[in-house]
Amino acid sequence: QVQLVESGGGLVQPGGSLKLSCVASGFTFSSYTMRWYRQTPGKERELVAGIASTDGSTNYVDSVKGRFTISRDNAKNTVYLQMNNLKPEDTAVYYCSVRRWNVNYWGQGTAVTVSS
Repeated sequence: QVQLVESGGGLVQPGGSLKLSCVASGFTFSSYTMRWYRQTPGKERELVAGIASTDGSTNYVDSVKGRFTISRDNAKNTVYLQMNNLKPEDTAVYYCSVRRWNVNYWGQGTAVTVSS
């Protein structure tokens, strides 16, 4: 079965950096677009970044452009989210996701708190 396991979250000061990782299993990782979402209490889950399986092309929500970088290592079945110049409004639980056969799969999430 599909499993997604995120790690790398934590507490960081504004302006700091974190790198999130998501290890995938149960499907052919290299064949699927991978995405990072985030969610704060009372709000809908927001798409943060995506990376295609075919050419590795990426897309980002406007609020993180120039600060976040999504990447993938198909040999390790892992997708990353490098987050730089973090802001308090980046505080959220971050989830990686894959969509297979019209079903969205999610990890358990990793919490990121940006605070001084």
